[in-house]
Amino acid sequence: MNTLLDAVRTGRCDLVTTLITPLTAGERRALLPELTTLRREIRTWDWSRRWDAEPTLRALHLAGAACHTGPAAAASWIAARDLRDGRTRDTARLAALLAARDPAWRADVAHRLAARTATVEDDYPLIRALLEGTEAPAPTTDGFVHAWARATTTGTDTTTTTTTTSSSTGRRPRPRPRPLRVALREDPYTAELVPRLFETAEPAPSLTWYDDPQTPGRWPAELAHLATEGTVERRALLTGTVNRLLRGGRTGHLAFYTDLLDVLDLTADERAEHTADWIALAADAPSPTAGRAQQTLTALFEAGRLPAERLAEMSQSVLFRPEKKLVRAQLVLLGKALRRDREDRFTLLPATAAAFGHPDTALQEKALKLVATHLRPDDDALRADLAFDAEQLGPALRRTAAALLGAIADPAGGTGTDGYEETLPAAPARRPLTTAGQPIARTVELVAALAKTNAPAAEETETALDLLVRHAHQDRTALAAALRPALADRHWAREDAGHADPAHLSAPELLAAAVLGRLDPADLSPRRPINGRGFGQHCIHDALQRVTTARAREAALRVLTDPLPFLLATPTWDCGTLEPHDLITRLTAYARQGAVPAPADFAQALLRVRRDPQAAAAADALATPEGRRLAAWLTADGEPAPHTRQVSDRDRGPRTWWGAERLTVRRIVLEVPEHPVIQKEFPPVFHPLGRPRTGSPHCWHWRGQELAHLAVLPQDRETQAVWLLPDLTECAIDEDRGAGEVLSRLAELGGPAGPALHLAVATGLGARHAEDRLAAVDALLVLAARRELDTALLGRDLAELLSLGTVKPNRLADAARTAAATGAYATTWAFLAGALPAVLTDGPARGAGELLAVAADCAEHCRPGGPPPEGLAPAAARKGTSQLATQARRLHTALTTTAG
Repeated sequence: MNTLLDAVRTGRCDLVTTLITPLTAGERRALLPELTTLRREIRTWDWSRRWDAEPTLRALHLAGAACHTGPAAAASWIAARDLRDGRTRDTARLAALLAARDPAWRADVAHRLAARTATVEDDYPLIRALLEGTEAPAPTTDGFVHAWARATTTGTDTTTTTTTTSSSTGRRPRPRPRPLRVALREDPYTAELVPRLFETAEPAPSLTWYDDPQTPGRWPAELAHLATEGTVERRALLTGTVNRLLRGGRTGHLAFYTDLLDVLDLTADERAEHTADWIALAADAPSPTAGRAQQTLTALFEAGRLPAERLAEMSQSVLFRPEKKLVRAQLVLLGKALRRDREDRFTLLPATAAAFGHPDTALQEKALKLVATHLRPDDDALRADLAFDAEQLGPALRRTAAALLGAIADPAGGTGTDGYEETLPAAPARRPLTTAGQPIARTVELVAALAKTNAPAAEETETALDLLVRHAHQDRTALAAALRPALADRHWAREDAGHADPAHLSAPELLAAAVLGRLDPADLSPRRPINGRGFGQHCIHDALQRVTTARAREAALRVLTDPLPFLLATPTWDCGTLEPHDLITRLTAYARQGAVPAPADFAQALLRVRRDPQAAAAADALATPEGRRLAAWLTADGEPAPHTRQVSDRDRGPRTWWGAERLTVRRIVLEVPEHPVIQKEFPPVFHPLGRPRTGSPHCWHWRGQELAHLAVLPQDRETQAVWLLPDLTECAIDEDRGAGEVLSRLAELGGPAGPALHLAVATGLGARHAEDRLAAVDALLVLAARRELDTALLGRDLAELLSLGTVKPNRLADAARTAAATGAYATTWAFLAGALPAVLTDGPARGAGELLAVAADCAEHCRPGGPPPEGLAPAAARKGTSQLATQARRLHTALTTTAG
């Protein structure tokens, strides 16, 4: 026993094999405790020793696998990660040790190893060696099938049980790679595993290792050869391939299966047998796969094997797809079918009308021309059906269709586009925050929920803070008794935990800890730096977070020393705004109770209060210092100074170590000037909010708190828009994302909607990611619904951003299309009219045609007045059928017809 353990420790695998081979099953089991102890010992070795432990690990792996007599335990030991190293293991020696076991035992171990996804590829040679001579079926797990395909592709799909060595070198000869065709012919599992290639969740990566699928020695060609030989049934290949395509997946994953269909060179009968499958693929598969299915159906049509009813079924699905190439090809196919047999028009023309709802008006026009060509004068019933479908056409084409099909109802009501009425989504309704009169139970429930939330909403946090302050002032003992069991899972709330560190607590937790007596008042001093730093220069997100934290610490300190009756800065509305009459009422109650306002709480109240000069007299009548400060803030002190604007060049991306030039981009930069009142009269933690600042384009802060930070200045959207603009710009010119959500909420706040907010919305409309563009559209519609949107200003900003390259025309087109689809055609046209010259006058920009298409759609719906945008007439005069020229002519016609 000691001899074997010594052999394992010294890494002598040959001696381990010699010692274990003659042992009985019972003797092997008796060795396991010592081997397990050694395994635990190796786990404790530091990395310097583990680096030299490779021989020991190999010997231990071999010994433990041979000594386990249960198949489950043996498979677990063999697959253990801690017993593996980076080099190829000696599969031959282990397989030889296990070869004498019962065939059923070896097959069981092999199947258990094949079921381990993480290690099956490494263990594949051993699995094959264990299965040899057992007559057991091959494992069918995805991992084993992938490993089999890889080994077969590389020509190394052989068992490695031989232990013979070369006399000259003393090393085992490496198996000579076999061609794929030979490997498939000689492998006993080929017929069993080939069908599994079409059933795995993801295709085996090695299947796609080819440039030309027709090349011999590559999987598509060799699978077709197996079908020709009869090793694999051709019908099984075809059915498996089609079924795999119907399951869907990424385009790159489906390419192998479509290539295999090409190599199989299906007969007309085989194509016709799967007609329903091709129709389903043409309707729902990724674009390349749908294109292949469409080509197959076209071949069936040309062979006379696709009836009009099936063609109509196919067309109604394909014509709804967004890919213009597929829709265009389908309309061509419909034209051929209609010319072949005119009687099929009763079946095919209603299917053609599905293209009337396509977003691209050129395709709508093509479908309408097809209907006009094949519709006969006496087709009254068919004409009525088509007139119903024609309601989906754009306004200009709807007038053309009316002349062909008769009266067409306008989707918005009426029988035409006259009397257009703008439809805007309703502005978000504000919800009041109510804290007075709430019971302790509600407070405890809310605090317990917020303690487990990483990024709570600002309104929930504010409600919890005010409730905690109110109940602590009324009966702190009762509040503490109710909080203690609800927060029993928080380590800082335990009675034996001592004082908690305020830096590790959220705002509601700070007040709850103060109520429970778990805070040291010295740790809450206003002079104590927050997060170990003072009030110097830092990013705006950090500055806003410090304000929130400082106010919570101040309230917690007052709970311990001089409890406040309630908080002054608790918002009136869920957006963070505080109504002036509410603040005046609270200051009056403070004066009546003799309470001293907390400096940070009052400063936050000033930043949140809605600026109403008419309320200044009532504030001044309080005859208190806070009342006079509030009166001054409501008139002159709270008025923010206008920001400055400039275009700046900035390097994009870090400098590379090899000295390559960084890309320089031009962007618009806004700067907020100094706010003297905040700098002089507010607590020090607020001073960074009053300093000149352009934003923080490359700051490092915890994401997810930006929405809560909006409640610090809910009545100054302009300043917050300046701070947000760098993040929005990065979303437009780089890979950043997420700033759009902040912009959407920013539009719902109060204060003026001036140039900074409009520039932020314009930049967001050109964001790289769709979710940020959608959020910018939400912001635009909120401003429009509240009648705060200056479309002329937004159009000028977009023109400048397009000229600088910050906003790309195709991204703006996508955002504008989304805005118009809500019914805001006039609003969308109004700002696009100011932006279009930027993509027309300096030479047509890429994506200009797409932007013109959206503008033309808006103009046809709302029929605006005024002159065409600069540069439109020359673009409309261009010859050709490019999207730019086509859409320019369409827009020019819509505008000039309106003007006439």
